[in-house]
Amino acid sequence: MTPTLFSTVFLAALFLSTGLRLWLGSRHMRHIIAHRPAVPDDFAGSIALADHQKAADYTVARVRAGLLALLIDALLLLVLTLGGGIDAINSGLHQHIDNSYLQGIALFACVGIIGFLVELPISLFRTFRIEAKFGFNKMTGALWLADLAKQTALTALIGAPLLFVALWVMSAMGKYWWLYSWGLWLGFNLLVLLLYPTFIAPLFNKFSPLEDNALKARIEALLQRCGFSVSGLFVMDGSKRSGHGNAYFTGFGRAKRIVFFDTLLAKLSPLEVESVLAHELGHFHHRHVLKRIVLMGLMSLGFLWGLGQLIDQPWFYAGLGITKVDAGTTALGLLLFSQVLPVFMFPLTPLSAWLSRKNEYEADAYAAKQTAASDLISALVKLYRDNAATLTPDPLHSLFYDSHPPARLRIANLRTL
Repeated sequence: MTPTLFSTVFLAALFLSTGLRLWLGSRHMRHIIAHRPAVPDDFAGSIALADHQKAADYTVARVRAGLLALLIDALLLLVLTLGGGIDAINSGLHQHIDNSYLQGIALFACVGIIGFLVELPISLFRTFRIEAKFGFNKMTGALWLADLAKQTALTALIGAPLLFVALWVMSAMGKYWWLYSWGLWLGFNLLVLLLYPTFIAPLFNKFSPLEDNALKARIEALLQRCGFSVSGLFVMDGSKRSGHGNAYFTGFGRAKRIVFFDTLLAKLSPLEVESVLAHELGHFHHRHVLKRIVLMGLMSLGFLWGLGQLIDQPWFYAGLGITKVDAGTTALGLLLFSQVLPVFMFPLTPLSAWLSRKNEYEADAYAAKQTAASDLISALVKLYRDNAATLTPDPLHSLFYDSHPPARLRIANLRTL
């Protein structure tokens, strides 16, 4: 392949994917606005018109911000690649840093900082304007800065050494370096699953043991019926950042724990909490988490193999705006690959969304066997209402993006159970 041909293919993929995403977002907003005046019949008795219209306005505001962010990201990618941004940064670092590993880490750091600064205004607008306008943001400026400092420190303490090891593996392990890199990737992700609940998450939130004895007894009985063991039941102070409610499993193996947002417990009855938890247990019963880990592992193996085929090809670098390729280009190749891969992966988005929705239906069916389906229905309706989730998404947009079934279809399916 020639550099010109690869540049053309990259530009075509970028413009097609960006254009399709803009069109889908526009469809989504028009569909929501068209259905804003009235609550859908399936929810007329459970959700007030004011709540339905709030969800419509909230979703439209988020989509608009997302489309602006999409355009900014596409422009930034063009500037960094064909515009010569990465090439200029790499050349400058090459003149001032002799060690190839340190140069590679600095290259990733520079591009990461540029991306953060470019995306910062949209991020702040989402948090302190959109989320605040609709009553969800509880984050203060001081807390936002504290989170940023912690995230930066974690990135430096974990990301830099990991990148150093990855670059060393790529340089030292010969022809099959991509296979060793895959092992490193798998090991790191499993380690994070083990360490995140007890060492990383508590840096950002407070986790307290569940103190509601009646609810605790109900949950423990459910866990016993399902043959599921955890290391603990915890309540997280999610309300200090957001008014959204949620519950989730975290950890791996014996380190698994159940975490409830305090906002969720404040909104749902014990029966509804039990049904939501039964849904999450359904994911583990059907091994959705394990299957997703295996799938991501296989995909990452394919990606690393693909990088292995490209990393020594001059047209790959020249086609992405690199004017001079020196020996020891592992960091440059890895960075370029990570920048352009999402563009070519976009066609798989609807497949991933379909698989996720299929898993959600299976988890709902499991919950309906362990608890009353009516309790899960009432819990979901409350969560749709309190989280301002739209009840009328555009069907095509939902087909492409939604990891959960649309509210109407999901509730209708639960009623059959």
